[in-house]
Amino acid sequence: MESNIILALDIEDKEKALKMATEVKGLVKAYKVGYPLILSTGSSVVKEVSKIGEVIVDIKIADIPDVSRDIAKNLTEQGAQGVIMQGFVGRDVVREVRKEARNLYIVAEMSHPGNTDFISGNSEKIAVMAKEEGADGIVAPATHPERIRALKKISGLKALSPGIGTQGGSYKVAMDNGADYLIIGRSITLSSDPKQKIKELLSQR
Repeated sequence: MESNIILALDIEDKEKALKMATEVKGLVKAYKVGYPLILSTGSSVVKEVSKIGEVIVDIKIADIPDVSRDIAKNLTEQGAQGVIMQGFVGRDVVREVRKEARNLYIVAEMSHPGNTDFISGNSEKIAVMAKEEGADGIVAPATHPERIRALKKISGLKALSPGIGTQGGSYKVAMDNGADYLIIGRSITLSSDPKQKIKELLSQR
């Protein structure tokens, strides 16, 4: 059975990140590369990680349409199989990013407490927009698993869910509420035995 874990490589040291990615190769669906690794090493690290496995770049694109499109184009050219963008920026930005992203995942709701300040009140509208604009999936929080189920039902799209472990989300509960893929970082990368940790998580399916 294919793994449903996306490993968040939120590691600033390139060699450590590449070593980690290589160590768990075959046990994860993809690698999430974000700002910590890109800003400390350069965007070319996307190309290096993509030689090991599928890469989803998570810099939560949120700029004007032309700039956002060019960001997505650059990341795709570096080898990104998917990009994650914010949904609150609106349809015009989503349409431009869609042109350049192989797989487009739109943040409908985030996993941290501050999400309730502004985003969560519009998350259902964002989920509907994601579907209408041809996104491949949405990002919905494992820290509020009932929202995974609600947003997935509204959008009909695959759900990628962050917040497992360190932030308090449960792998099993997130799956039971419809998460298709679980984005997990520190619980694995800071483990004394990352491979065993992944195997323990996958055994809960």
